[in-house]
Amino acid sequence: MKFEDLDVWKRSARMSADLYKELAELRDYGFKDQITRSGLSIPSNIAEGMDRTTRKEKARFLDIAKGSCAELRTQIYIGIDIGYIEKETGTQWIAETQEISAMLVGLMRALKE
Repeated sequence: MKFEDLDVWKRSARMSADLYKELAELRDYGFKDQITRSGLSIPSNIAEGMDRTTRKEKARFLDIAKGSCAELRTQIYIGIDIGYIEKETGTQWIAETQEISAMLVGLMRALKE
């Protein structure tokens, strides 16, 4: 299965692009770099994992993507609290990271079967 065909990859790639667009004008470069990197890590690790040959390797990279999803969600919470991310946008992103995380769990389960 090609990673480009996976809804979880499509959604996480779209979210990563949205992060870059939304935070383009943010002057706190440390925060912006960290949050965009964790967002970019999700679809990147899905792609790398799905291109691996063994189920174990695939699952390992999907697990890394899931960890990056939790990291991103944490940064979104902080971004809302410090006023870098509007609450409505942040709430949507939090929900999206939760759904992406659940999709990754489902994909990892499917690989075990």
